[in-house]
Amino acid sequence: MRAVVVEQWGGPEVLVEREVARPEPGLNEVLVRVHAAGVNPVDFKTRASGALIEWGEVPAVGWDVSGTVEAVGPGVGMFRPGDEVYGMPLFPRQVGAYAEYVVAPARHLAPKPANLTHVQAAALPLAALTAWQALVDTAGVRAGERVLVHAAAGGVGHLAVQIAKARGAYVIGTASAGKHDLLRQLGADEVIDYRTVRFEDAVGDVDVVLDGLGGQNAERSLTVLRPGGRLITLPGPDDVPADVPGHVRAVWMLVEPDHLGLREIAALAERGALTPVVETVVPLAEAAKAHEIGEQGRTTGKIVLSVA
Repeated sequence: MRAVVVEQWGGPEVLVEREVARPEPGLNEVLVRVHAAGVNPVDFKTRASGALIEWGEVPAVGWDVSGTVEAVGPGVGMFRPGDEVYGMPLFPRQVGAYAEYVVAPARHLAPKPANLTHVQAAALPLAALTAWQALVDTAGVRAGERVLVHAAAGGVGHLAVQIAKARGAYVIGTASAGKHDLLRQLGADEVIDYRTVRFEDAVGDVDVVLDGLGGQNAERSLTVLRPGGRLITLPGPDDVPADVPGHVRAVWMLVEPDHLGLREIAALAERGALTPVVETVVPLAEAAKAHEIGEQGRTTGKIVLSVA
């Protein structure tokens, strides 16, 4: 099968398409023929340094997949060949989603949202699960609460806006002015241009902050939280502020595979409450180009690799 692998750590140019052995499913595993693979910032970090994960014999990047079940291993009862599935298998262990086939534990996948294409579905798993696990599982967002989403037009952010809105929250997003119309279309009640306005001067009395930026942004976010407020920061554990007031909670969260979360996300998509924005679609062989675009840090929504 064709797969994009990393022959040495470095820039996007180290991503190379190679012919490698097709994997075979084992106990409780399925073999997925990949139609599309999502591209995420964590892909850039692992490609550049090999950090964060356990590598296999042939280093391969990517986690987001949408495709068709090709074969099932012993013990799998929930899927059959031909089923359309999507997911984020094994994260943060290596799975190698930039490939024609991947093997995944059955419960790291879920039925693909019926109303989405494979390209759209591949844009969802890592980013949407991050937003879901942060807002629903960790912060417990409730109807009527005020939620501030930083980098609201990015991969995680634009999905977090929609998930928070679907939970009945009042949603505030930070983004450059050119992305405000999109965020309003996605359900944001307020938008703040971070380039011209300090968000802490424009908003307060917030129940939940989802921070995908870290550093001083996380520290500043503490100042807008009301008593009982929750700050969820995503970049890394060092981005949790050192001095957190006793009346609020601040945590770092790392996404994990989640069959039930994928089903909830699919249900939102199927009822029209969650729509992934795909800015760019790139062929598998041009994965390096996708990384070059993504590392500019200006992507609205997601970049997706077309595999099939």
